[in-house]
Amino acid sequence: MTESKQIHLINRPTGLPSKADFALVTAPLPPLADGEIRVRNDWMSVDPAMRGRMHDVESYKPPFKLNEALYGLAIGHVEESRHPDFQVGDIVRSELGWRDVVNAPADALEKIDVGEIPPQAFLGIAGMPGMTAYVGLLRIAELKPGDVVFVSAASGAVGSLVCQIAKLKGHKVIASAGGPEKVAYLKDELGVDEVIDYKAEPSLTKALARAAPEGIDVYFDNVGGDHLQAAIAVANRFARFAICGMISQYNLTGAPTVPRNLVLIMGKALKLQGYIVSFHEDMKPDFQRDIHQWLADGKLKWKESVVEGLENAPDALIGLFTGNNFGKMLVDLRPAQD
Repeated sequence: MTESKQIHLINRPTGLPSKADFALVTAPLPPLADGEIRVRNDWMSVDPAMRGRMHDVESYKPPFKLNEALYGLAIGHVEESRHPDFQVGDIVRSELGWRDVVNAPADALEKIDVGEIPPQAFLGIAGMPGMTAYVGLLRIAELKPGDVVFVSAASGAVGSLVCQIAKLKGHKVIASAGGPEKVAYLKDELGVDEVIDYKAEPSLTKALARAAPEGIDVYFDNVGGDHLQAAIAVANRFARFAICGMISQYNLTGAPTVPRNLVLIMGKALKLQGYIVSFHEDMKPDFQRDIHQWLADGKLKWKESVVEGLENAPDALIGLFTGNNFGKMLVDLRPAQD
């Protein structure tokens, strides 16, 4: 009988998760039933939104259950199939990560034609993070000619693509990231116009005002907190904010750090809109067309932070909240090469 190694959530974290909140478990897999497919996962995505599902609170996705395998995006290959639409060796994407092998129904899998793109890119720039950037900038923020764009967490998987799409469309882009290495990457490799090292600035609002003396028209928010407060302060009238994430708030144990200048939203007639990318599936064909063309033309760059081995996946997740990732955080589940 095939065995599946899995990461289970065994405690609901308070504040920053720790390794003690997770356990590596080995469970038997039964033989495939008719219509099922056995998938060997090769790559696993680790995403900040997973933190919210660790609370026992209903949201747009159900909370994770204790003492069961976590769920997350993964890319793998078909190892065995009892479904006519899936053949051994097919590359598939699913939300059945956090385990090395899984039995899955056909409707839980999406076949991927990777072409010349590395398979793991379909968990990053060519996958959900990429579409999150595309939807947020073009639909939610309603990017318009001449807009000045401010992006927080700009060296991450989503933020770095937001910067690049805005530059491809001819906009001035101001980015925020932590540390000189990330600042240099955004400035020198992605061509961002102004980069703020938020860790080195005593006042983010003053730093943003210096970088954007003409004000900002679009803010792509991955952070919340002081970044959102600075964006409100420097925003032009009728600016649009795409609220993608608020990673600075996810592990708080006390009161949230709410911007103290929310009253400016009225006088500046600002539009702040949160969104969930899965609510915008109608944009998927446009995203896939554009992203594949930009990649084929060599117009996009991306970085990956790779952690080796399923047993180290909790470290990868914790690293998202301590700034350890540079680009897309991935776990490589493939057997170690001799």
